Amino acid sequence: MKERKAKKCKICGINFFPHKSTQKVCNYQCAIAYSNQQMRLQAKKIARAEKKEYYEKMMTLSDHKKKVQKIFNKFIRLRDQEKGCVSCGISLINRKYDAGHFYPSTYEGIRFNEQNVHAQCVPCNRNKHGNLHEYRKRITERITQDQLDWLDENRYIKLKLLKDELKELYEYYKKKVKDYEKL
Repeated sequence: MKERKAKKCKICGINFFPHKSTQKVCNYQCAIAYSNQQMRLQAKKIARAEKKEYYEKMMTLSDHKKKVQKIFNKFIRLRDQEKGCVSCGISLINRKYDAGHFYPSTYEGIRFNEQNVHAQCVPCNRNKHGNLHEYRKRITERITQDQLDWLDENRYIKLKLLKDELKELYEYYKKKVKDYEKL
């Protein structure tokens, strides 16, 4: 017969010899307390899920855009972290840097276009308002001239994304961020 090993009770912490391999507590009083604890945890989990669902339902289109913009910018920063600043070329390793839009995010049609957004050091993006002259010179090192021409021609496109489309976009970039973080 296999020798039983002592376990530590999940409630009172004393060592005991379980009668079954699935036993987690030492006696009936601890079993009742453990059951109550598990029910409270389950109730909290359900409440959290309901709260999340409620907030998700109450989010406006603008809230969804902000949420997508945040994950999209994180993806851009991860994608370009080794490439340096698109405007001045300075290394971004161990520095603060942003996801700088060539055409600002007010151009809704290309707001979430990956060719329009590249990693940019904070001084270029915030202090020099995007350092657009240098950005335009160097952007063709990252995208083709045809892609740049497409951005120039299509920057005024009106794009009306619905909540469901923004949710899909969020999930898409969330997955891409997760993939980059694994590297």
